[in-house]
Amino acid sequence: MKFPKFADLILFEDDDIIVVNKPPFISSLDEREGGEVNMLRLAKQYSEDAQICHRLDKETSGALIIAKNPEAYRNVSMQFEKRQVKKVYHAIIDGTHVFENLLIDLPILNVGKGNVTISRQDGKRAETWFQSLKYFKHYTLVECRPVTGRMHQIRIHLATQRASIAGDEMYKGQPVFLSKIKRKYHLGKDQEEHPIMKRFALHAYEVSFKLVEGKDITIHAPYPKDFETLLKQLEKFDS
Repeated sequence: MKFPKFADLILFEDDDIIVVNKPPFISSLDEREGGEVNMLRLAKQYSEDAQICHRLDKETSGALIIAKNPEAYRNVSMQFEKRQVKKVYHAIIDGTHVFENLLIDLPILNVGKGNVTISRQDGKRAETWFQSLKYFKHYTLVECRPVTGRMHQIRIHLATQRASIAGDEMYKGQPVFLSKIKRKYHLGKDQEEHPIMKRFALHAYEVSFKLVEGKDITIHAPYPKDFETLLKQLEKFDS
């Protein structure tokens, strides 16, 4: 896999903060000891004191806040703690679902090894708002606004609505194949069909927070190529 230049990912930068459009398939932090490229390493090569202020799942693309110094890191961390950072994600989900400012308020328990479950007894409070943006025959483009920041929060909350994110096999989401949406689709002999998008369709679309000097800022992260392509194919063959 070819890694992008860090400078090419930057959406915003000042003396304290960088916001990048994280590509899919790159971890936010060191997941294991070893040589895997991750956003923290790329950021440190660019600015040596860089610290990642929050995490995005490895497959999730989009807006990621990075602090360039300890003061900025503390500042953003406090905003996360007080739930003052506003995050907006876009997801493409299985099925047609009409969500009109739907609040899912289901506690999430981290059971370890990258797995979470809904647990009303032992889980930590987790809230997400959902709004349908665009309807297709077999899919829906949804805006997700998490209030809390639990692991896999958007993914598991959608799964509880039988609205798993397309391609999110961990939560029973099915990959999108062109043969499912395009009529008279023929595969050549001995050809194997690949999904239109090789990951789950979740993108951190926007983030709003306060800069160190107190100014409010909203940064919008354009869709990566694979997300854009999936939407275009749905518009063409599934609307």
